[in-house]
Amino acid sequence: MIQDPTFDLNDYVYFYHVVEQRGFAPAGRALGVPKSRLSRHIQQLETRLDARLIQRTSRQFAVTDVGAEFFRHAKAVVEEAQAAEAAIKRRSEAPQGKVRISCSVGVAQFALQTLVSDFLRQHPKVEIGQLVTNEMVNLIDAGIDLAIRGHVESLPDSSLIQKQVANVEWCLFASPRYIEESGEPSTPEDLNGQSGLCLGWRKDIDQWRLRSSGNKSKIIQFIPRLSSDDMVTLKEACAAGLGIVSLPAYVCANDVRIGRLLQVLPEWISGEATLSLLQPTRKGTTPAVKAFTEHVARELPELVSVK
Repeated sequence: MIQDPTFDLNDYVYFYHVVEQRGFAPAGRALGVPKSRLSRHIQQLETRLDARLIQRTSRQFAVTDVGAEFFRHAKAVVEEAQAAEAAIKRRSEAPQGKVRISCSVGVAQFALQTLVSDFLRQHPKVEIGQLVTNEMVNLIDAGIDLAIRGHVESLPDSSLIQKQVANVEWCLFASPRYIEESGEPSTPEDLNGQSGLCLGWRKDIDQWRLRSSGNKSKIIQFIPRLSSDDMVTLKEACAAGLGIVSLPAYVCANDVRIGRLLQVLPEWISGEATLSLLQPTRKGTTPAVKAFTEHVARELPELVSVK
């Protein structure tokens, strides 16, 4: 415990640099402080120690034996202080702490499950709080660090930082059982009278807006056999043979690979959407938020792409 009221740690720092730079003038330039301040601190230090540390004349600069011994201690103090500061900086730069994210139910179920788990395994000191909702959330009011949102139209201009990370195609799907019972549509017109499943539980009438690779477009209206805002419910109903559904291609990709679902009219898509990252601000962003944002931006496009 330091009880001497005249003790000043700056004396150690300034003495170290004066000796290291071999003079008051070069030390002052290196530190960006007046030479007179350095001289005053060295005199203060010598008075407190009751010892001459530096022999200085207009032509000569020399460290006394006592000064050389004290320099070793001063150097250790300065280096230890620098090491302590570097350690704290490394700690603050390492991803740790809470990251609060928001996303839709579909994105959470089909895109973020493995992505979040992989990130947490890579960063054991990070915790993630995930708000899953299909409703628009005020990120600032909810304290959200990062939102992942799918949208068809451009997002409105706001104070939020926006970054588009992936484009997603929507396609029509049906089960082999449904195709066997109802026949396989070969043209958009064949969809008329088919049983349809609809994303969005409030809809009494829905429509498939189709676009071909040749940029032709067709609109087919239908009365939903089932309408829901949950993609899992719709996908399972489709797999059970209850009708045709329009969903993001990546949502059904694995079911198509194993033969549980079939793509209907594969030369047509039923929609396109964009996945974007939204943040309230970059100012003051923690290393954990920055690391997770970079992780999502890097990994999400691959997760939602369908080869």
